[in-house]
Amino acid sequence: MSREAAFFADLGAGSRLEVAGGTVTGTDHLAAGRPNQDAYAFRAEGNCLAVVVCDGCGSGARSEVGAALGARIVTEQVLGALGRGGDIESPATWEEVRRGALAPLRAVAGGMGGRLAEVVSTFFLFTVVGLAISGDRACVFSLGDGLIALGDDLLRLGPFPGNEPPYLGYGLLDRPPGGEAPRFTVHRAFPASALRAALLGTDGAVDLLESSARQIPGGGGEVGPLSRFWEDDRYFRNPDAVRRRLALMNRSVARPVWKEERMEREGGLLRDDTTLVVVRRSRRQTD
Repeated sequence: MSREAAFFADLGAGSRLEVAGGTVTGTDHLAAGRPNQDAYAFRAEGNCLAVVVCDGCGSGARSEVGAALGARIVTEQVLGALGRGGDIESPATWEEVRRGALAPLRAVAGGMGGRLAEVVSTFFLFTVVGLAISGDRACVFSLGDGLIALGDDLLRLGPFPGNEPPYLGYGLLDRPPGGEAPRFTVHRAFPASALRAALLGTDGAVDLLESSARQIPGGGGEVGPLSRFWEDDRYFRNPDAVRRRLALMNRSVARPVWKEERMEREGGLLRDDTTLVVVRRSRRQTD
């Protein structure tokens, strides 16, 4: 199943879900000529689903590399651990995911040459926010900052002191900051049947949340609540719809004010890179 488009996941036992995602570069990154350092991935296998969003460290010159690799690797490690019978609520399962994700990252970092600490800080510092489903159980988890919405239950992860969230990549270092490699945190665990809608976002999604009452540049209407992303069918019919909506909110618009002989400019609303993945109980009919 595609990792970068909306898809329909049938996990068996009547558990049918729709998933859609999108990402947009923040205005601060655009102004500085920097790339989007966020990434996301999602995949279903058997009766398991894993959804992950990652945000590369802003001070890492190429942290988009680690975020892209990390989103896919963590997704696969979650599916693997759950597929082998791991308990979705057990710390041992998430330690297996953490160690499993670090192994390929360590191999890549070791093959890049140079000092390991420099390679890690440049390429491999990224946060993780995710949703996992295994059979009749589900959970949301993270390692770092971001945003999780389970319907009306909103979890804002961070900010952390000094704006320095924990990163999975610290586990690659012999001496991680604070002396101990960060671990995954499971924030909510619940019956999979109770899941109606979930939204996962990088920390840039906080700007989106706080802009709900603002107007989209260029007269595009009100931004509106996060719930629009799981209530509106178009985000699940068109695989590019989430990205398009975020891009609309983040466009810069110039319009003439003729009487004053000047141009009026409106800037985008999302300063940081913003990535969303939305999951909801399916409204489609299966064959």
